[in-house]
Amino acid sequence: MIDALFTDSNYVAAKKLLDVNVIRHEAIASNLANVETPNYKRLDVAPSFEIQLSKAVADRDSAQISGLQPQMAVDTTANAGRMDGNTVQLEDEILKLNQNVVEHAMETQLVSGSLARLRMAITGKD
Repeated sequence: MIDALFTDSNYVAAKKLLDVNVIRHEAIASNLANVETPNYKRLDVAPSFEIQLSKAVADRDSAQISGLQPQMAVDTTANAGRMDGNTVQLEDEILKLNQNVVEHAMETQLVSGSLARLRMAITGKD
């Protein structure tokens, strides 16, 4: 019974998305730190990871979701809107940082909610 909670694809995906939030936060921090660095290329979570995660979630394959490892990569879709070749846009990064914080809070609630239900099942109390 307890194993079923920890291997449920939704729970495993929520935990994996927390890992993604950490990597994305590191990428955003690096982008913000290098906003004035000539020829710096914007970083984000590798798009291939997001595609793999979407497929694994659609298949509801907990083992596949657990095995995925998010990685940081250069954002090839970012355009250099400046003469120095830097692809970081300060306003966009701040928006992405705020979005990442909200997503982290939501995913933390999902994981915490699952653990709270388990605690209630064990103790019979809230």
